[in-house]
Amino acid sequence: MMTKFDYVTLNQDEIVMEQMETEACFKTKEQHIGDYLKSMKALDDAMEPYKEQKKELKEEYIENGWLTKKDITLGMKAYRLAKDNTDMSELIDMVAKFKKQMDKE
Repeated sequence: MMTKFDYVTLNQDEIVMEQMETEACFKTKEQHIGDYLKSMKALDDAMEPYKEQKKELKEEYIENGWLTKKDITLGMKAYRLAKDNTDMSELIDMVAKFKKQMDKE
């Protein structure tokens, strides 16, 4: 059940969103690009500590001899292919086509 405060808060959020959408209609392309880049920078800044953790994790596995760089690279490629639900037969066909084309060049 919503309280009066919840309703006012939700209503204010709707008003702010409507105002942002209205303002967005009057922005130039350059202003939109500027806004986009500011948002991307904020996301990159927020992700930076995690990027460093990933790098350190990779280094740890290599330094301890648990995995090689090649093991990690292939494992990550396999992970991304599985995550993206890549059709492996289509991928293999595409790689074969690229190989043929590269051999011709």
